[in-house]
Amino acid sequence: MASWNERYEPVIGLEVHAQLLTESKAFCSCSTHFGAEPNSNVCPVCLGMPGVLPVLNHQVVEFLIRMGLATHCSIAPRSIFARKNYFYPDLPKGYQISQYEEPICSNGFVAIELEDGTRRKIGITRIHMEEDAGKSIHDQDADTLVDVNRCGVPLAEIVSEPDIRSPREAYLYLIKIRQLVTYLEICDGNMEEGSLRCDANVSVRRKGETALGTKTEVKNLNSFRFVEKAIEFEINRQIDLIESGEKVVQETLLWDSGQGVAVSMRSKEEAHDYRYFPDPDLVPVLVDDDWIHRAATALPEDPTARRDRFIKDYKIPKYDADILTSEKSLADYFEAVLESLRVKTDENFKLASNWTMGDVLRVVNTEKVDITHFPVKPENLGDMINLIADNTISGKIAKDVFEEMLKSHEPPKAIVERKGLVQVSDVSAIEQIIDDVLMKNQGQVETYLGGKQQVFGFLVGETMKATKGKANPKIVNDLLKKKLDSMKS
Repeated sequence: MASWNERYEPVIGLEVHAQLLTESKAFCSCSTHFGAEPNSNVCPVCLGMPGVLPVLNHQVVEFLIRMGLATHCSIAPRSIFARKNYFYPDLPKGYQISQYEEPICSNGFVAIELEDGTRRKIGITRIHMEEDAGKSIHDQDADTLVDVNRCGVPLAEIVSEPDIRSPREAYLYLIKIRQLVTYLEICDGNMEEGSLRCDANVSVRRKGETALGTKTEVKNLNSFRFVEKAIEFEINRQIDLIESGEKVVQETLLWDSGQGVAVSMRSKEEAHDYRYFPDPDLVPVLVDDDWIHRAATALPEDPTARRDRFIKDYKIPKYDADILTSEKSLADYFEAVLESLRVKTDENFKLASNWTMGDVLRVVNTEKVDITHFPVKPENLGDMINLIADNTISGKIAKDVFEEMLKSHEPPKAIVERKGLVQVSDVSAIEQIIDDVLMKNQGQVETYLGGKQQVFGFLVGETMKATKGKANPKIVNDLLKKKLDSMKS
């Protein structure tokens, strides 16, 4: 495969379909619940029976306005629906209700941040409303089967400008779109279940040229990793064709993740192939300034702004802040933990960050549990950090307390009292234990006094073992060093 970094420039645009989190479909009252029995969430409207009339779901418009505002789009005061005509087994009506000439949102952008810290704006051409088609199933040892449950499920189609210049930028852009739709709580962002889907339009041109090359569309990109890999493959495939004197053909390709290749599916359609025309059964969508204002005041804090605030206000590293703000629910959990801290210091903020990113996310990822249903409430995690900060328990004991909170859901103080886990900070008591440890390990003491400093860790460990981990580690370290140093003189 040819290397494109030096001689060629990719031109990439993404079309993202986000399934909206409404209870009912776009134009009827059928449920949008995922995983229902095939062909059970249907009615005459979403099946396109003669004589039925669609009625627009108000929540669909609300969600599109939110997304438009979050991506700096202009919100059209008047937009209309169109019929997108094509014939396919999973499209009972023979057309999709979509928007074409007059979309609800247009001319926006999102900013992505590259690994070197630079930020790039990726233009948003349009965001419009569309209903989903059904699903054709080809792998059930039978002829093609069709499940029309998904027909009429509301989508936001987010179309970028061809501003993306590498597979990595495409990956970061898609991550950003997912972050926005989940922060806005308009889509769950689950690519594996198909509630977030992506098609990539890819072309290449020699560096310095301004004319666009022939583009292809790559479909079936059902994970963030596959988006990056498929675009990389298609860029190299097109360059190989150009370098060998062949032409790139405008077509639709299907990404085969098993083989790691994109295979030709059909010649790529143009807009006129769909014979768009205004839907005669639906009135125009009218959005006034009051509606836009209400939607704007209800928007959550932008995830990038929240990340930057975490760095500024809590003095945590950018790495921590990136992880903690990757999901709105995780950021909410972390800030709820901070609310429960009695002493709000940078040290305690970092301690809360470490526990949230480490132990909390370990359980969330392993058990695949939504953090909104995490068994350890944020106020309990905050109280446990308070116990560490005031030396009631050590960090080591806190690990045991956390595991017990996962099982019993008790507050940490109750667990510490019930299990007798209060940290020993009595200097005289710890001194007696250290004296006993030194007496039993005279060989290691002589080795330490002979200059082998690493033995110190062994003696600390023996002291902690003798106290069953309850001794204050700082006091142990200070007293042990003082006693050993006194033996040198």
